Amino acid sequence: MADSPILYSFRRCPYAMRARLALLASGQAVQHREILLRAKPAAMLAASPKGTVPVLILPDGRVIDESLEIMRWALGRHDPEAWLNGDDAALIAINDGPFKRHLDRYKYTERHGSDPIAHRTEAAGLLDALDARLRKQAQLCGARRGMADMAIFPFVRQFAAVEPEWFAARPWAALRNWLAGHLGSDLFARAMVRHPLWVETETG
Repeated sequence: MADSPILYSFRRCPYAMRARLALLASGQAVQHREILLRAKPAAMLAASPKGTVPVLILPDGRVIDESLEIMRWALGRHDPEAWLNGDDAALIAINDGPFKRHLDRYKYTERHGSDPIAHRTEAAGLLDALDARLRKQAQLCGARRGMADMAIFPFVRQFAAVEPEWFAARPWAALRNWLAGHLGSDLFARAMVRHPLWVETETG
């Protein structure tokens, strides 16, 4: 374990969630360092000055500080469920770009000074497209869960939690079933295990 990569993570961050999901699916052991985003440790900032999670530090000193890159690194080493066959870079880019922008302005209205209903409407249009896709197949890229599902569903989870009753009333039966399936999975339960807060020492 001492020779395993170091992972800086924050439990509720959707970017960190998807990295943890891929690391678990690949069987890649890590030294998990749970942090608080309001008190970022100096060791993490020294490795990745941009100060966001997840951050993966490999045993050779290389740093991977983008969640999708961590996912692809882990799955490139071992991909027992063939998640990389269910990769859709364009769909993930929509999630990480316009959907995330609207999600933030819907969820964090005061921070952005935004109109939450306008941004909820824009985000809902993007979820319409996901629901239409999922009416035709069980997962975003076919019958089995893959990279696109794992990269996107933590953000749909976050959106659904803003106004649960409103989300439940939308005509998104396929999307809700897909989301519930991932939230109820053993893999997600393992990814969401609570770790004690990592305490930085002078030796790191």
